[in-house]
Amino acid sequence: MFFELQHTSRGSAARAGRIETGHGVVETPIFMPVGTAATVKGIFHRDLAEDAGAQIILANTYHLYLRPGVEILEEAGGVHRFSSWERPMLTDSGGFQVFSLADCRKISEEGCRFSSHIDGSKHLFTPENVIDTQRSIGADIMMAFDECPSGTADRDYAERSLELTNRWLERCFEQYARTSSKYGYKQSLFPIVQGVTYSDLRARSAEFVQQFDADGYAIGGLAVGEPAEDMYAMIEVVNEILPVGRPRYLMGVGTPVNILEAIERGVDMFDCVMPTRNGRNGMIFTTEGVINIRNEKWRTDFSPLDPANVSFVDRTYSKAYLRHLTISDEMLAAQIASLHNVAFYMWLVGEARRHILNDTFTEWKLQIIEKISRRL
Repeated sequence: MFFELQHTSRGSAARAGRIETGHGVVETPIFMPVGTAATVKGIFHRDLAEDAGAQIILANTYHLYLRPGVEILEEAGGVHRFSSWERPMLTDSGGFQVFSLADCRKISEEGCRFSSHIDGSKHLFTPENVIDTQRSIGADIMMAFDECPSGTADRDYAERSLELTNRWLERCFEQYARTSSKYGYKQSLFPIVQGVTYSDLRARSAEFVQQFDADGYAIGGLAVGEPAEDMYAMIEVVNEILPVGRPRYLMGVGTPVNILEAIERGVDMFDCVMPTRNGRNGMIFTTEGVINIRNEKWRTDFSPLDPANVSFVDRTYSKAYLRHLTISDEMLAAQIASLHNVAFYMWLVGEARRHILNDTFTEWKLQIIEKISRRL
């Protein structure tokens, strides 16, 4: 993987760059739609790529390991061939699932023992077998196995968790060095910076991960219960330390405002389920503000979902029609809303990139945040 830092916007740390992978180029800043089971829910790959403009998607190691399983993925020739998505893909490590499965997992030095949410079967994730699993999946970018503590974890727990994550990280890179891609292209491994909201722990983690000279670095354990201002403060601490010439990926974030604030602080890559999950529940993100499409006020509104026409959805379907589908519990409602929301997120980071390159990011950010934060 190769990263070229193309420009840093005047007056901020916002960056525009270019990532080259074995499955194509990604222009940053970039949003990665979440394709948990090698699919972004409700959206055809054709529409995801051509209309929404997705350049890279994220898949989930935990879910693909359980179903369909690594044997099927290897027989298919990797996740790209299995899913027919030929653009770049990133896989998380399962560390967040370790965090979210608090009632059915046990963490030790060895790794994490957990029960499948599907059938209750018992499994073990270790730094070594998580790397092996991601080799079998075949994503262009793999994530190191970590523990993701709560955003409100006390300092003692946060420090012990970070030390464990650091030891696991060493084992991840040892296994990464012992193995190679199964499908003929390079796979990059990103370490994950942890430390909850303790500045010294975040700084310690950011210093520690640099020894691996990785192709990129991730910031994890944020947007998990802590106030947004604390998240922004931790991003600033970490990005002061991480290498300037490598991409920075803020995991699991977030709202459109979160993304713009993080871009201003030097983050390049994002992922979040919000566009599709919230879309399925009737929340529509637009360039004019946020719509709850279930509201009565949209019943006779025959205007497009978004006047900016961020996707063909806006040129095709009205607010009134989408409200009708949503109230009627039609499957098409979730498809329309999901595609539109992903297209909006891609529009947002694309506009951010354009303004970074033009040295107008800071002024534009202030204007657009005021608009997209409104409830319509």
